[in-house]
Amino acid sequence: MGFKMGIVGLPNVGKSTLFNALTRTAAAQAANFPFCTIEPNVGEVAVPDARLDRLAAIAGSKQIIPTRMTFVDIAGLVKGASKGEGLGNQFLANIREVDAIAHVLRCFEDGDVTHVEGRVDPVADAETIETELMLADIESIEKRLQGLTRKVRGGDKDAVQQERLLRQALAVLEDGKPARVVAVDDEDRRAWKMLQLLTTKPVLYVCNVGEEDAASGNAQSARVAEMAATEGNAHVVISARIEEEISQLDPEEAQMFLAEMGLEEAGLDRLIRAGYALLHLETYFTVGPKEARAWTIPAGTRAPQAAGVIHGDFEKGFIRAETIAYDDFVALGGEQPAKEAGKMRAEGKTYTVRDGDVLHFLFNT
Repeated sequence: MGFKMGIVGLPNVGKSTLFNALTRTAAAQAANFPFCTIEPNVGEVAVPDARLDRLAAIAGSKQIIPTRMTFVDIAGLVKGASKGEGLGNQFLANIREVDAIAHVLRCFEDGDVTHVEGRVDPVADAETIETELMLADIESIEKRLQGLTRKVRGGDKDAVQQERLLRQALAVLEDGKPARVVAVDDEDRRAWKMLQLLTTKPVLYVCNVGEEDAASGNAQSARVAEMAATEGNAHVVISARIEEEISQLDPEEAQMFLAEMGLEEAGLDRLIRAGYALLHLETYFTVGPKEARAWTIPAGTRAPQAAGVIHGDFEKGFIRAETIAYDDFVALGGEQPAKEAGKMRAEGKTYTVRDGDVLHFLFNT
């Protein structure tokens, strides 16, 4: 399991350039005109994790299989999209299918690249997109409430719950706030998620800066950082142009290029880490001579459910999980030394898997 992140933004902010860099393809046509992305482009990338390489080296694994994540390049939204302006609701539907939204915001000056609003103001751009998503949610809720009337009168419990949650969402949206600010009780969490409201998606602001500002950002990205902190959202500073150049280099050349630019790592790494934190995701590993593999789970996942990510039968027939912490596996030099040192634990069904755990599952077939 990885996660699916939708890349959204106004036209000509660098969405497709970033997508091309992230997926190391030219599948998304990056062109200097609005709506060059007609269908949402989907690209899968391996999630870089130095821990996986270290584990594979210690275990002598023949194959290294990282976990993967999916990026969806969604066409540029414009003011009025919720009412069909530009390419309209066609793209709003694509956003419903992603786990998180990356708002790419233009934080660079370039007279050769047209801004659809004729100015560079990332905070205003973010507000434009958020407003369109909120308007789309309001329209969707009003339609759904009309359709629920008969079921609610008939006492349908699911319909009553759905109506209550929709009205909660509508109240905050009409107050000018996204639906993600609604405090949802545990018993309502599943039904809330099923509503698939656009403004419940976690948001990561991606500040696309010029090459000269890639290391430290600029005044525009600082404004975005302040906005994100106020909203409780996350942000990263990336130069899409630099990421595109890096994507064409081999690893050694890429590292040298990054060093020259004053960067410690590629923007992809920062983007994924921010996305993982945003969605409260963690990684555990399975390691052996055949392969070393990374698996992504939500934080707080119990051992049987973590096993189920590999195969449903692992969860159904779960007996126990032989567990070694990553630091112990590395410090002691592998599974057998860790076992001899008493660092391998047998964990049962109530064990909450920790980030970096090296696991071996025992199960009944």
